[in-house]
Amino acid sequence: MFNPTTIHRIIALCLFFVLGPSAQGQSPAPPHRSDEQSKERPAVKLETDVVTLTVTVTDTNDRLVTGLERRHFEVFEDKVKQNIEYFNVDDAPISVGIIFDVSGSMKGKFDRAREALKAFVDTSHDDDDFFLTTFNQRANHIAEFVDGNTLLNKLALVNPSGQTALYDAVYLGIEKVKQGRHSKKAILLISDGQDNSSRYTYGELRKLLREANIQIYCLGIVELGGGAGSSLDIGGQSILEEISQTTGGKAFFPRTAAELEDATTRIALELRHQYSIGYVPYNEQRDGRWRKIKIRVNPPRGLPTLNVRAKEGYFALPK
Repeated sequence: MFNPTTIHRIIALCLFFVLGPSAQGQSPAPPHRSDEQSKERPAVKLETDVVTLTVTVTDTNDRLVTGLERRHFEVFEDKVKQNIEYFNVDDAPISVGIIFDVSGSMKGKFDRAREALKAFVDTSHDDDDFFLTTFNQRANHIAEFVDGNTLLNKLALVNPSGQTALYDAVYLGIEKVKQGRHSKKAILLISDGQDNSSRYTYGELRKLLREANIQIYCLGIVELGGGAGSSLDIGGQSILEEISQTTGGKAFFPRTAAELEDATTRIALELRHQYSIGYVPYNEQRDGRWRKIKIRVNPPRGLPTLNVRAKEGYFALPK
């Protein structure tokens, strides 16, 4: 006979396989914590008892590493080693939100950014679906979960103008991508700078970023050839870096047209070659506290030390 704990774990895994990894993104916001307790740590929200992580592995030259198996990974929660009960490396389709800056400062950069987006679409999974949110002083959903060609055609009708409501656009994009039909979801944010027109504050956006189980990749678009506009200001670059890091994604700041296309292709390939890892925590207490996760990769013989990128923890919220 199974004991109650074993039965509980089996039920949790069954729920996970039926509902998919996105099931854990519907829990209420975590309780208030002090400034020291609430340092900006990427959060995975827990609704069922299965904690899932999307994991990217790279080598010392930042090249993707594929072909690893379950036995090469170790997962620790609050320094306690966990039993990996779900492991997946399938090239599965995803729902992707494209958040595209169409403010006036994008004039002169818009066509190049659109071509880079085409490279992203061309490299993505054939069954991916996309929505498109453009933003200047206002964020607008202009394509609702369509194929890549429809997405690009919609963008061709847009003319850059106005100011930049970046925070509003990301906030709305996070809420929208949850409606995607695929269990795995991500956002690609393409912008050239800092917010100057949002109703949401960055503090409000940061809270949502920490609660969402959605990776965000950022492309910082700059003017080519040096001179004015040839780089993001420190504040703008820091915001894009923090948005991506908080969610387990990555920010890119290409300086040439070739680098821009390479970056979008790299993001699309990364989304198709990630590892999905799930485990049922040995600590069954739902006390709302932060649980820190560490993933260790033991590479096969002959490979150098590998780097791991994933969310760093979750709040164990009450049911």
